[in-house]
Amino acid sequence: MHFLLHAKIKKPRDVSNQEFYGVWQRESVAGRELEKQGVPIFKVAGKYEVILIVEVGSEAELDEAIHSLPIWQEGYQDMVDIEAIHLRPYGEWGEQLDRLAAG
Repeated sequence: MHFLLHAKIKKPRDVSNQEFYGVWQRESVAGRELEKQGVPIFKVAGKYEVILIVEVGSEAELDEAIHSLPIWQEGYQDMVDIEAIHLRPYGEWGEQLDRLAAG
């Protein structure tokens, strides 16, 4: 299963810049490790947002991966809003489209 993850990072008013950027820096270590493993991961230019595509075996595995990240482990999960979009391989859709178009 592939998922597009869109993480929107927000700085709570009661968190200092040093604390905020420190948490994100520790999170980026995990992100850079994913990148080394071939996971496409990008920071959205001009925004506090990160986009990546992950492959997992199940929805439960996705939940486990998200909750293992430093931002959750350290109790800062309120700093991030993650949208997970389940992706379907385009070739599978193409095959279904062939059948649909054939009537």
